[in-house]
Amino acid sequence: MTEASFKQQVFAEFARIGGALASERRLELVDLLAQGPRHVEALAAETGMSVANVSQHLQVLRRARLVDTERRGTRVLYRIAGEGVLQLWLALQTVATARLPEIERLSREHAIPEAGGPELPRDRLEQLVDGGQGLLIDVRPEDEYRHGHLPGAVSVPLDELPRRVDELPRDRPIIAYCRGTFCQTADEAVALLRRNGFDAHRLEGGWPEWWAEGRPVAR
Repeated sequence: MTEASFKQQVFAEFARIGGALASERRLELVDLLAQGPRHVEALAAETGMSVANVSQHLQVLRRARLVDTERRGTRVLYRIAGEGVLQLWLALQTVATARLPEIERLSREHAIPEAGGPELPRDRLEQLVDGGQGLLIDVRPEDEYRHGHLPGAVSVPLDELPRRVDELPRDRPIIAYCRGTFCQTADEAVALLRRNGFDAHRLEGGWPEWWAEGRPVAR
C-alpha cells in the first residue's frame, strides 16, 4: 500500500466522524447524551423529533462509534462513547465560536438581560463553595443531576426554583450552572433569583466543561 493510498483510506475513516456530526439534530442528541444516558423516547420528547427520526440519527452516531448502548429491561439506553466524544463536541463548539461571528450574534440577540454580568470562573468555584462563601445550584433536571454533578451542588431544577426560593440563603452568593456554555437555563435561574433580591451569578460553562477538564464530580 502506498502512502497516498493509506492516507486516502484513513482519511475516509476520519470523514465518518465528520459526517456523523454534520447534522444539527445529531449534535443536539450528543449534547443531551453528554448530560446522561437516555432512551429513544426521552430523546424524542426533549427534541421534538419523532421516535423514528431519533432512532435514525442515533444509528448514524452509533455506526461512527460516537454513542454506545446499554439494555435496561425492555429499553435500550444510549450514552456518549467516552470522554473523547465529549472533548470532540466541546472542541467543535470552541472552534465554531472563534471562527463564526454568527454564533456571537445569536448569543447576543438571545441573551437574557437580567442575567448579564461576568460569569464566575470555574477555577474560583471550589474555594468559594468549600469555604461556605457561596451556594452552588444545579438547575438541570433531577435525573441529570443524579447521573453526575459538581461537588457540593444542590439540585434545584429550574421548574422548581420559583417555589423553592425561600429555601436559599440570602447572606451569600448563589451560583447556578446547567448543561453547558450555550444552555440558557442557568441564565433564566440567575434572572429569576435577581428579581427576588438574591446575589446570583452564572458559572462559566456547565457540567460538560467541568467533566471534560477532569475535575472531581459527584454521582
